[in-house]
Amino acid sequence: MFEVGGNSSANAIYEAFIPEGYTKPGPDAGHDERAAFIRAKYELQEFLKPSLRIVSLPSRATSFQSRFSTKIMDSLRSNSSQKSQEGMVEFIGLLKVKVIKGTDLAIRDMMSSDPYVILTLGQQTVQTTIIRSNLNPVWNEELMLSVPQSFGALKLRVFDHDTFSSDDIMGEAEVDLQPLITSAIAFGDAGMFGNMQIGKWLKSHDNALVNDSTVNIVDGKVKQEVSLKLQNVECGELELELEWMPLDQ
Repeated sequence: MFEVGGNSSANAIYEAFIPEGYTKPGPDAGHDERAAFIRAKYELQEFLKPSLRIVSLPSRATSFQSRFSTKIMDSLRSNSSQKSQEGMVEFIGLLKVKVIKGTDLAIRDMMSSDPYVILTLGQQTVQTTIIRSNLNPVWNEELMLSVPQSFGALKLRVFDHDTFSSDDIMGEAEVDLQPLITSAIAFGDAGMFGNMQIGKWLKSHDNALVNDSTVNIVDGKVKQEVSLKLQNVECGELELELEWMPLDQ
């Protein structure tokens, strides 16, 4: 429920296709009426987007979250007719990453640093501009990456540019793209919805999040703001904004 974004966001998925004229049971409805609706909603998945339905549920307890996420990804991969190819790599969408700013970055020169950010996804690497002598740089720079079918984490590294020697590392971090992409695919055309939260990436001891990161529909676009504490370095944080762009856009 946390990953999906709460009860209202879950309902937006599971009740997305309630037939016209169908009345959802209210608080005063009888037990049988409510039970029939619940079974239709969750067990039979009658109101779910058809391509996301899991037709046969195993009798043994398994991870529904894993199967639901897999179903969503398989749906996209099998139904999308606009898949780009580069060699043997098949892409499922585009990721726009806005590198907003860094805060309290590490000193690598005498008194300051000349930081820049490198993003890596699969075999792709993109880089921001270098900002001279600044431990609190503001980039507000948008970088674009193609998302491969078997995508992993978005990896980022911050470096200090040096003219006469190799550049010094100023920290690194990884961004889990699963919450963003799974939520975006589950809702389909984001332009059909108003501004709302549709997913969440939770802060934990095994990720670099400063705080929980929510996935939102904003003006018809699926976006996620991410604040990261840089790893393997004495200090520094980085702020990003991610935007998922399906291939048909």
